[in-house]
Amino acid sequence: MNTKILIIPGLGDSGDAHWQTYWLNKFDNSIKLNQDNWDEPELDKWIERLNETILKLDCPIILVAHSLSVALVVHWSSRHTNSNVKGALLVAPADVDSSAHTPDVVRNFAPIPIKILPFHSIVVASENDPFVDFNRAKYFASQWDSDFISIGLKGHINSDSNLKFWDKGQLILQKLYKTTNR
Repeated sequence: MNTKILIIPGLGDSGDAHWQTYWLNKFDNSIKLNQDNWDEPELDKWIERLNETILKLDCPIILVAHSLSVALVVHWSSRHTNSNVKGALLVAPADVDSSAHTPDVVRNFAPIPIKILPFHSIVVASENDPFVDFNRAKYFASQWDSDFISIGLKGHINSDSNLKFWDKGQLILQKLYKTTNR
């Protein structure tokens, strides 16, 4: 069975210039999780939509989450299990616990669960991300038992970072894919 890549945007969705959109257009085996309200996220509704989407996919799945949706994936994994989820690429985790780093509209995603994830995961962080302190991103990775990769000074690893197809990110995804298909 072919593995599906489930692209999970964060607050505000991923626009046309976001690497997630480039990946969605590039990879035939990718699909996007859509939320009803990208600008006023409600944790329970977002978890429900993620779970519904995962249940519809009867195949191996790799989650590719950005920003607020990293917290979404971690919350989902604390409430649900699904053996089809083989791994997660967790990019630029937004620190929903910190009012200094994230807007009040995401506070209902706090506190972010601090527990070992039941699938292989890789946290990718930038050293100058305005939405999470770099050491906090490392802390998340260690608590989730995730591999940790720094990509230097790339801001929030979003459209403003101008990554387009984000070739280095694709190599990280490939690494995750290989570790989940042994």
